[in-house]
Amino acid sequence: MDHQDDLARQFEQDRAHLRAVAYRMLGSLSEAEDAVQEAWLRLSRSDVSEVANLTGWLTTVVSRVCLDLLRSRKSRREDSFDSWVPDPVVSRLDPEEEVLQADAVGLALLVVLETLSPAERIAFVLHDLFAVSFDEVATVMDKSPAATRQLASRARRRVQGAPIGDGDVGRQRQAIDAFLTASRDGDFEALLAVLDPDVVLRADAGRVPADALAASRFVQGAKAVVEQALLFARMAPYTQVATVNGAPGVITVLNGELFGVMAVEVRDGRIVEINILADTERLQALPK
Repeated sequence: MDHQDDLARQFEQDRAHLRAVAYRMLGSLSEAEDAVQEAWLRLSRSDVSEVANLTGWLTTVVSRVCLDLLRSRKSRREDSFDSWVPDPVVSRLDPEEEVLQADAVGLALLVVLETLSPAERIAFVLHDLFAVSFDEVATVMDKSPAATRQLASRARRRVQGAPIGDGDVGRQRQAIDAFLTASRDGDFEALLAVLDPDVVLRADAGRVPADALAASRFVQGAKAVVEQALLFARMAPYTQVATVNGAPGVITVLNGELFGVMAVEVRDGRIVEINILADTERLQALPK
């Protein structure tokens, strides 16, 4: 086996880890894959014979690529930003049947990460989600360890203030079942009972005109969310429970095509956040 083959083998061993890092940093599956491929190109052109920890080296490269991508992204309009939903990771299996759950990250967390500055996001993802030391994060950011610690701390405060659920898969499944049943029945009171009073609904329909029935929207408050849920009830016959980012969620499938993905956050048995991706272009691009 020559040197290039050995590098390729080591890179493939790290690919899943690198993709997980990039996905959390970018919230986009396609961009995450591009960042991983860029890391391979840089590895293939570099002399790493003196590198003791190749996984760490690759993580640094991917992180720097992601940082550049985050900095270069065009700023979104405020109205579309409120309704933007990251790419979901969807499996047709129920969460109880899914094999790999430990590496999952909820869409609600990715939504919060999108509100951070690029530097805050990189520092938080590396340190808090992947346990990378602040000394190592500092080399990625070209900042001091103290500065990166401060960035991660600011990011952590934003994350802790977000309406993220308690992670109880059983209660999440019960809440989803109750929500779907009430939506199908048009039961206003039953819907209110399963929603937190301050629930947030975020629906991303992409380029659909703003005045269309299925346009992107951001809604807060149980009564306002119920009104939207009843509008979506017409799609109820085509919905099914699936695994969305490692937890119970809902997908809408019509004629074999994916038309919507819904992720929910549940706390104390009530839904506190609903994130829906209904952008057909992005849905069609998701890994099958």
